Amino acid sequence: MSHSVLKKLRTGCALSAVITLSACAVQQPGAEFNDPFEETNRSIHAFNKGIDRAFLRPAGRAAAVLPEEITIPVENFADNVGLPGMVANGLLQGDIGGSATNTFRFLLNTTVGIGGLFDPAGAIGLEEQSTDFGETLAVWGVPEGAYVELPVFGPSTQRDMVGIIVDMVFDPLDQVGTSPQIDYGAGARVAGLAITRGEFMDTFDGVLYDSADSYAQARLAYLQNRRFELGEEPPAGDEIDPFSDELSLEGFE
Repeated sequence: MSHSVLKKLRTGCALSAVITLSACAVQQPGAEFNDPFEETNRSIHAFNKGIDRAFLRPAGRAAAVLPEEITIPVENFADNVGLPGMVANGLLQGDIGGSATNTFRFLLNTTVGIGGLFDPAGAIGLEEQSTDFGETLAVWGVPEGAYVELPVFGPSTQRDMVGIIVDMVFDPLDQVGTSPQIDYGAGARVAGLAITRGEFMDTFDGVLYDSADSYAQARLAYLQNRRFELGEEPPAGDEIDPFSDELSLEGFE
């Protein structure tokens, strides 16, 4: 059996297990958050804070003092390599217009923009239509499931956890990207996280280090922001305004 077939089988088994968990983790009536795994989540949150303190926060501080001539091309490249996946998800959602916009952005920025280092598409009004497989599942009617905090990736839900797995395993960039995009795409995304961490240093520090309960704050920030992005209604009793869509705590982005 080929490696690609085994990879798909492993992924299929993982997705089946996660979807089964989502079906079982039913929110209790009147509960503000569906968080049946809170004890485990808090342990993972502490682990993620350790990673942030040791690596991502110092990297963010270093990135914050770099000139834009360096940081903007890195962010452009990281955004560009994510576009093929967004095109695929847009099609799965029936969003033909968004998929077309992302397709033209990828083609123009990959060619005229020198592999994505520059953003000529944005200069002519072709703005990124951000999406992922978690949103695809939401469009298909899959409920968000329980709140989970993932090692390294940070705050999530069972539905978005499935989305992360699918987006990682079935990335169309492997088929349509250039060699530099495929070789350096993952590194550019990590560098982009550090740059974003530096740009929103005060906000992240306020949640992770200045709040009385950083786990509860991160959970609130993620769920409010994600529901706002997807246009979903918060559960009954959740009356706090959503965070700006410019900031997501997923993966400490």
